[in-house]
Amino acid sequence: MLQKLERLCNRFSDLLGRIAALLFLLLVLNVFYDVVARYLFNSVSIGLQELEWHLYASIFLLGIPYAIRTDSHVRVDIIYDRLGARRKALIDLCGVIFLLLPFVLLVAWYGSSFAFESWSLGERSGDPGGLPYRWVIKAVIPFACLSMAVAGVGMLLRSLNTLRDMMPPDETGAA
Repeated sequence: MLQKLERLCNRFSDLLGRIAALLFLLLVLNVFYDVVARYLFNSVSIGLQELEWHLYASIFLLGIPYAIRTDSHVRVDIIYDRLGARRKALIDLCGVIFLLLPFVLLVAWYGSSFAFESWSLGERSGDPGGLPYRWVIKAVIPFACLSMAVAGVGMLLRSLNTLRDMMPPDETGAA
C-alpha cells in the first residue's frame, strides 16, 4: 500500500517535471521572439517581457517537486553520501517531517490568501501593455508548495519503505 502511494506521488512529481520542461521550451521561444522583435523590428512588448518572468518563476516552482523526487535538491552531500541507506532514510524522514512539510504548508496557506486577494481585486500589471491577470502567477506559489508537499510525502514514504525493508523479521517470521 505504501509503495503504491509512493508511486502515485512520484508520478505527480514527474508530471510537474515534464510541465516545467515544456514551460522552459516556451520560455526559450518567448525570449527568442522578444530579442528578434526588439533588434530586427524595433518592437517591444511589455506583456511578453512579463511573460518571461512568469514562465521562469513557474519553471522554478514546478521543478522543485521533481527535484525532490529525484534527490536533486540541495543537501550537505559530502556527509549524506557517505551514510548507509538506513541513515539516509532517517535523515530524509526527519527532514520531510520537521522542515519541508511545515514550511511548504505554511507558505501554501498564506500564499493562497495572497493569490485570492489578487484575484478578488482584479490585480493586473502596473505597466501599460502588461499582463492582465496577476493572480495567475501568484496562484502558482501555493500550488507549487502543495506539490512540494506531495513530493515530500513521496520522499517520506520512500524512507519508510526503505526502513521497513531493512527491519529484521521477528521470531514468528513475519516482516
